[in-house]
Amino acid sequence: MAVSTERIRLTDVARLAGVSVATASKALNGTGRMTLETRQKVKRLADELGFRPNAMARAMISQRSFTVGLLTNDTYGRFSLPLMAGITEALADEGVSVFLCGIEDDAEMARRHVDAMLDKQVDGVICTGKRIDKALPVDLSDLSVPIVYAYTKAPEDAVTLVSDDAQGAREAVRRLIELGRSKLAHVTGPEKFAAAQERAGAFAELAGDDAPILYGEWSEDWGHRAVAELFAENGPQPDGIFCGNDQIARGVIDALRERGIGVPETVSVIGFDNWEIVAGATRPPLTSVDMNLRELGREAGRLIMALSEGKAIEPGLRRMPCQLVVRSSCGGGRTN
Repeated sequence: MAVSTERIRLTDVARLAGVSVATASKALNGTGRMTLETRQKVKRLADELGFRPNAMARAMISQRSFTVGLLTNDTYGRFSLPLMAGITEALADEGVSVFLCGIEDDAEMARRHVDAMLDKQVDGVICTGKRIDKALPVDLSDLSVPIVYAYTKAPEDAVTLVSDDAQGAREAVRRLIELGRSKLAHVTGPEKFAAAQERAGAFAELAGDDAPILYGEWSEDWGHRAVAELFAENGPQPDGIFCGNDQIARGVIDALRERGIGVPETVSVIGFDNWEIVAGATRPPLTSVDMNLRELGREAGRLIMALSEGKAIEPGLRRMPCQLVVRSSCGGGRTN
């Protein structure tokens, strides 16, 4: 069907479908009473013509702006970009746009962005950050729109989503044990981080109290230095190392290779985050725990949509499951 380059109007869709403008509108909005055949015909013709509903008219009718704000201090994008991808996937089919506002850790900038979102009459705000135990530098308690928190510290009565760090860590340690690794060690980031504590706690549950846990930095350099500590003495040396993130794991593998220790032949190594740019480039490719941030974003999008439609959502913390992505660094090859 030939389509005009001019903007297609609802009257064009109605005319070709042989129905009234009112019927065409109800068919596209999923309302009104009509046969399934008529509804499907109108929707098919609208798709073929490339009809796009007038956003302003749609907003006036529904009393919604069909926009959602995403507020984050993760301006590097390590966590916020996968989350936004999932949020966008969840909301795109609903015709909802997402506005990303980076605020660093600047309270004044955060307030200005929030005010701008309210001026745009967003239907809701999703807040995300760089860590689960640190709140964004802005008080959102007086906001008149729904809020969902994803991967950031939130008030106890808020709707909050985080990755299940303990579950993900258990998956990693179980994998090492299944491979027959019996002398395990854990190398992770700063002890003050809640994520580091949760991953280390899960490690200790399965590996035992005698298994060493080394806290340091979220860096390759720390992973490299940690190997020197682990292999410095004449005692039992680890044959399986679970790392708190992928950067640490990459440093561990580099240091083992420099010592002539084979990975995974002698030591199996597993990371955390499944950051493709690091995990895929590590040699051998790194087995890692994926925090499923994209799926977490999709769920955040679904929840903010439900709240904006006035649906009742139980507040509280929701832990989203992680997934172990197996590559060559722990043996067994890639399975995903």
